[in-house]
Amino acid sequence: MTISPVPASWNRPSTDWVSLQQAALMYGVSVDTLRRRIAHGYLPASRFGGRLIRVRIEDLEHLFRPIPTVRPIRPLRPQR
Repeated sequence: MTISPVPASWNRPSTDWVSLQQAALMYGVSVDTLRRRIAHGYLPASRFGGRLIRVRIEDLEHLFRPIPTVRPIRPLRPQR
């Protein structure tokens, strides 16, 4: 019987899911804001174990989408 090595991807944490604290830091909002969005059904979340709540980055990107502008974004200083 041979023992195959563990794939390298198993040793790395998945970047698809983040904690509420990580998500709050990424988007500049409070954990309470994320909890409210989850409670109202705007942000899907999953509970891992008894206490860990995780959200998908993809769901966060849909929740915090950019506001469209009328004018194209111009640099602050004119380019020479």
